[in-house]
Amino acid sequence: MPEEPSPADDRESRVSVAGHPIHPMMVTFPIAFLMAMVPTDLAWILTGDDFWARVSLWLAGAGALTGLAAGLAGTIELLIIPGVRRRGASWSHFVAAITLISVAFTNWFLRLADPTEMILPWGLTLTLLGAVLTGMAGWLGGNLVFEHRIGVVEEDGD
Repeated sequence: MPEEPSPADDRESRVSVAGHPIHPMMVTFPIAFLMAMVPTDLAWILTGDDFWARVSLWLAGAGALTGLAAGLAGTIELLIIPGVRRRGASWSHFVAAITLISVAFTNWFLRLADPTEMILPWGLTLTLLGAVLTGMAGWLGGNLVFEHRIGVVEEDGD
């Protein structure tokens, strides 16, 4: 059964710049970094060129750190906006995103000592798991925006 819509002020972002929610702006960075690890890990596997392993290391670190920043903005939204907190999809998105951030940090830390040594099997496994979790968290986040209208500024009729 669909959840009852809440008033717009119960769903509008409180963490924003000039009316634009920060969390959706920030998530583009970890999405790009973590998804880019799939081709760079595969490039290392196919070519053996250590350049690709170093690129993956940097992408893992950038993805983990920007994911943490985006996650903090999203967590603040979750905790301070009652209309967000009441939705099961919000909590599912939160769990998927926190799991993703944990996987990203683990992947990064495993590669720090030697970027090539941990790619097979654990680095690639964590990279692929991160890609799946990115898709899940993104789908759930999109569901919050497009179905539940979370963070959408509703304009008065024209």
